[in-house]
Amino acid sequence: MIGPPGAGKSLLASCLPGILPPMTPGEALEASMVQSVAGTLEGGRISRRRPYRDPHHSASIAALTGGGLRVKPGEVSLAHLGVLFLDELPEFQRAVLDSLRQPLETGEVSVARANAHVTYPARVQLIAAMNPCRCGHLGDAALACSRAPRCAADYQSKVSGPLLDRIDLHVEVDPVSAADLALPPPAEGSAEVAARVAASRAVQTARKDRTGARTNADLDGEGLESFVTPDDAGCKLLMQAAEAMRLSARGYTRILRVARTIADLSGSESVGRIHVAEALSYRRQPPRA
Repeated sequence: MIGPPGAGKSLLASCLPGILPPMTPGEALEASMVQSVAGTLEGGRISRRRPYRDPHHSASIAALTGGGLRVKPGEVSLAHLGVLFLDELPEFQRAVLDSLRQPLETGEVSVARANAHVTYPARVQLIAAMNPCRCGHLGDAALACSRAPRCAADYQSKVSGPLLDRIDLHVEVDPVSAADLALPPPAEGSAEVAARVAASRAVQTARKDRTGARTNADLDGEGLESFVTPDDAGCKLLMQAAEAMRLSARGYTRILRVARTIADLSGSESVGRIHVAEALSYRRQPPRA
C-alpha cells in the first residue's frame, strides 16, 4: 500500500486478520509449534486465531528470518499462516528486506549457523506500507517538497525490484479528509467481506485433492493449467500486457493466481478477461510525477 501519512494504511493492515478464515486444526497445530519453539505460545494453549506480526523497521536479519546463538524462529516464521506487516518499507535495511525473498518464494526459511542448520515454515501473507516519497505528500502540490518527483524515485528505489516483483497487489491509498470521516459507514463491513473470503477459501480447499495446493498462491504446474488458464480474450489481454509491462516469468504466474482468486471471489468457475484485467491493474506501476 502506497499513500500519504494518515491515510489509514496501518489500520487496514491490522484489520486484515479479521477477514481471514479461522485456521483449521492442522494449521493451528503448525502455527503453535513454531510459537512453542520460539517461547511465545500464550499460556501453552493452541489458538485458531491467525498470527499477526508487525516488526519495527530497525529489525535485523536475524530478528526477521531467525537466528541467534540458540537458533529461534524469526518474525517471518512467527507469522506462519498469518500476516506479516512491514510498515515504512523503505526504512528497513535493504539486506534485511532481501533476506525475505527466499521465504516468500518457497514458504520456508533455512537458518544456517556454525552450530546448527534449521528450517522453519514461513508461509505468510506479506503486507507492506510506505509513503510515496520521504516527505509523504507527492500527489499534493501544496505539501510536496521541491524535489518531487525525483524524491519519490530515490525513496522507492530503496526497495529492490526482485522483492517488489514478489508482491502481487500494489494499491495506492488516497488521503482521508475530514469530510470523509463524516460520511456514513460503508454498506459492506468486515463481517460481510469475511463471508466472501470464507466462501472463496472453501472453493480453493475443494481443489486441494486435485492440485495439492492449500490456496491459489500455492498453485503451480498442472494445477495452474487446469484451473487458472484464462479464456481466449483473457489470454490475449495477458499476452499483450506481458509484452508491454515486460513481465517476468514470476510476475506472469502471479497474475494468473491473482486472477483465479478474483474469479473465486466473484463466484466464477472460469477465469475471464475481466479477472485478468483487474489482476493486471494491481501490478507495480512507476512513480507518479
